[in-house]
Amino acid sequence: MTLRSKMLSVCADVNDQVAEREELVELIAIALLTRKNLFLLGAPGQAKSYAINAFRSRITGARQFERLLSKQTDEEQLFGRIDLSSLIPGSVPQDVLEKNPQYQEMCGRLKARLANGQSAGDLPEQIERQRKALSELYSGEPKVNTAGKIPEADIVFLDECFKANDGVLNSLLTALNERKYTNEGRTYPIPTISFFAASNEIPNFADPQEKILEALYDRLDLKVVTENISDRAKRLAILRDKQTGRAGQIAASFTLEELKEMQKEVSDIPVSDSVNELADDILCELRKGGVPVSDRKYLNYYLIAQAKAWLSGHTAVEPIDLLALKNYLWQKPGDRAVVEATLNRMCVNPMQDKVNSIQAMALEALNDFDDARESASKPSGEARALQKFRGELVRLYGMQQDLVNAAQSDSERALADSLLEDLEQSNRQASQSVNFTCMPLNELAAMQ
Repeated sequence: MTLRSKMLSVCADVNDQVAEREELVELIAIALLTRKNLFLLGAPGQAKSYAINAFRSRITGARQFERLLSKQTDEEQLFGRIDLSSLIPGSVPQDVLEKNPQYQEMCGRLKARLANGQSAGDLPEQIERQRKALSELYSGEPKVNTAGKIPEADIVFLDECFKANDGVLNSLLTALNERKYTNEGRTYPIPTISFFAASNEIPNFADPQEKILEALYDRLDLKVVTENISDRAKRLAILRDKQTGRAGQIAASFTLEELKEMQKEVSDIPVSDSVNELADDILCELRKGGVPVSDRKYLNYYLIAQAKAWLSGHTAVEPIDLLALKNYLWQKPGDRAVVEATLNRMCVNPMQDKVNSIQAMALEALNDFDDARESASKPSGEARALQKFRGELVRLYGMQQDLVNAAQSDSERALADSLLEDLEQSNRQASQSVNFTCMPLNELAAMQ
């Protein structure tokens, strides 16, 4: 079974456990494949945490951390507490002793002797000498016990993520953004692949007291909104599974090491210049429509597209894979419809969208020419209007030629050829209206 097949099997297995959460399950996979963070927005009781837990329980070998946040949650509960023994002169932090092979080997031998009724011999003295040697190296250095906390977790789930106090939020921001945590002047790397966070509301960032939450919200790269199950048959199916005990059974899984191999395969998916240009067109269209998309977000879009292409079995990122950006490009829930509509229009048939755009510009130029020709009092005015119009047509002809070169199928080439016919028709119509000889666009372009 290929790595991709294993991932798809896990996605299918989780989807069998929940209803109408296909979008969420795919986003969990994309987040893990790209080491991105995912935010879930929805009312309580919509299986947000259940879906997350169902997915991560199918990754064997992955260390997990989960916490319901509140104002009473402190940093120690998330990142670990100071090992007091590390502050006592001559003492050794417990984790240093646990990770020292010589010390552990001697302790093991001592336990075995005592269990068998044998004499301890000089082992206690050897153990004490080793402990003192370690204390010379590590005594007095503040040490945080991170066992079972975020700094030792591969996957983290934080429920009600915006309910934490300011101190915890500041620490989380660094953890999400830089994958590190600092305590007592010492910085600890965080191996976490993805942070998953859930909430039933988005803070009011216009409120000065909640403004601090905006940076945290921005670092949750992927966002999805959940709804109650709308299909009656699916609700009843889930209910029957719970009643018969079938809910929660695991039928597919993969290991943490396999996930890392999947990430490598995803990063190797090529992204063409034409796809990058399409992504830039989408960026400009969204900004023009009032949807804010930062440069930082745009410059990292390809990771999401690569993951979607990999999941879809594509050998390279295709325009259709950019549809996955519908859960990456919006910040406000009210912008979701605009983002999705823009992506559908520009990615499902990007050639048609570009053809339509050029046709609209040609029509606008023709209308401007007609207005200028009708208002001209002398033939020289008509000639200047035609010259200006031809200049615009030559520019559009250059764009049409770019489409011809970028066409990847017979249907796309046919669209580009049809566009050229439309441009030539406008060229002939304008020339005839002022009794000028019509020159084909390729000849006009060669003269410039």
